[in-house]
Amino acid sequence: MRRLALIGCVALAACTAPVAEAPTRLPPSPAALPPMKTFPARRGAAPLRSNAAIARDFLDLAFQMESGRPLPALTRFEAPVAVRVTGRPPPSLGPDLAALLARLRNEAGIDIARVPADRDAEITIEVLPRARLQGLVPEAACFVAPRVSSWGEYRRARRSRVVDWTTLTTRERVAIFLPGDVSPQEVRDCLHEELAQALGPLNDLYRLPDSVFNDDNFHTVLTGFDMLILRIYYAPELRSGMSRAEVADILPGLLARLNPRGQGRGTAPVPHTTRDWIDAIETALGPGTAPRRRLDAAAEAVAIARARGWRDTRLAFSLFALGRLSLGRDGDLALAAFLEAGQVYAARPDTRIQSAHVAMHLAAFALSAGQAETALGLVNGALDEATRAQNAALLATMLLIEAGALDALGRANEARAVRGDALGWARYGFGEDAEVRARLGEIAALTPRRGI
Repeated sequence: MRRLALIGCVALAACTAPVAEAPTRLPPSPAALPPMKTFPARRGAAPLRSNAAIARDFLDLAFQMESGRPLPALTRFEAPVAVRVTGRPPPSLGPDLAALLARLRNEAGIDIARVPADRDAEITIEVLPRARLQGLVPEAACFVAPRVSSWGEYRRARRSRVVDWTTLTTRERVAIFLPGDVSPQEVRDCLHEELAQALGPLNDLYRLPDSVFNDDNFHTVLTGFDMLILRIYYAPELRSGMSRAEVADILPGLLARLNPRGQGRGTAPVPHTTRDWIDAIETALGPGTAPRRRLDAAAEAVAIARARGWRDTRLAFSLFALGRLSLGRDGDLALAAFLEAGQVYAARPDTRIQSAHVAMHLAAFALSAGQAETALGLVNGALDEATRAQNAALLATMLLIEAGALDALGRANEARAVRGDALGWARYGFGEDAEVRARLGEIAALTPRRGI
C-alpha cells in the first residue's frame, strides 16, 4: 500500500564507476536552465502473457496484502469515483493527474473524475511535506489508507482496525498521502501507483515484469497490464464481497472478453517468490541499513535466486541490486553483475525498460573507461525505451552520458545540443535546479580527458 522509498541510483547520483582521471574542463553550467519537458499521455501496450497467467496474477494481486496476509474478499468502489486534491500540490500535479484520470477512464473503463477540494470525494489526495510524511511512516515515499479522508484522520486511526484493509467489504473512502516537495516525476510516480492501489490491487508481486505492482520500481507509470487488471476489477461480472474462488470461476470468460489476444497463449508457470528472497531484497534496498549489510543482502538475494533455479526477472533484479550497491566499492563485481542482469533481461520481450536501466549503467562504465563509442551505442539503443516508459530521470541521465561521449569524441556542438535536451528532461526527473546541476556535474566527471 505504499511506494517504498528505496535507496539506490535510479539515475547515477554518485553511484558511478571510478574515474581514472578528471576531465580537463567540465562543460559550462548554464546560467538559466531550459524549460521543463513533459511527456504526452500515451496508451499502455497490451500484455504479452497468456490469460491463464494473467488470471493467476490477478488473484494474487487482489486477494493478498504485501505482507502476505490474505484478503477475504474482493473490494472496489461500487459508485462513480470522485477524486479531490488537498494540501499544497505542486504545479505539475494537475496536468499529470488529469492525464492519469483520462487513461483510467479510457483504458480501464472506470467512471472517475476530479472534483474541487471542498467537495466530498471517494478518494482524497493530500499533499504533504516529505519530512512530515516520513516522520510518521519513514519507509514510505507515499501510501494509501482506507476509511479516511485526511492526514489528521489517518494519524488518529493508524493503529486501529479503521485502516485495516482486511476488514473492508466495499471501498467507500480512501486517502492517498504523497509529498509535494519532491521532483515532478516522483509526484507523478506516486500518483500512478497509489491511485491504482486505491482503486484496485493491494499487493505487489516481484515476478511481474511489466507492472507498477512490483516493488522493483522499474515501471513508473501504469502499463497496459496494469490497466487490464483495473478493467477486470471494475468489470460488471464482478462485485465487492466476492471470494477468491468465486472470482476464479469468472476470470476465464472475463479475460476472453477483455483480452482475446491472450487466449491460447502458453506461459510457463513462475515459481512462488519466497519470503527469504523478499527479505534480502528489502534489506538491500530499503532505508536504515548500513552499506556493508546492504551489499551482503544483495549477494544473498542473488544466491537465493540461483539456489531456487530462477532465471527470470527476480534473478536479474538481484544482480541489478548487487551491481548498484557495488559501485564505488568493487567495480569489477558491479560490471559483472550488470552484464549478467542485462543478459537475463535481454532474453525477454517484456523487460525492455529493465534493459534500458542496465544499459545506462554500462554506458557510464564505458564512458569512464574512455570507450566513448561504446557508451554512445549503449545509450542510443535504450533512449526510445526510456521515452516510451516516460522515465525522465533515466532519459536525462542517458542523454547526459551521450553528451559526455560526444565531448570525448570532439563533437562539441552535438554535445551542447544533446545536453540542452537532457537538462529539460532533468528538470522533470530531478526537480530543483540545484539537483539538476549536481547531476550535470556527476556525469561530466565521468568523461576522461581527451587523448588518455
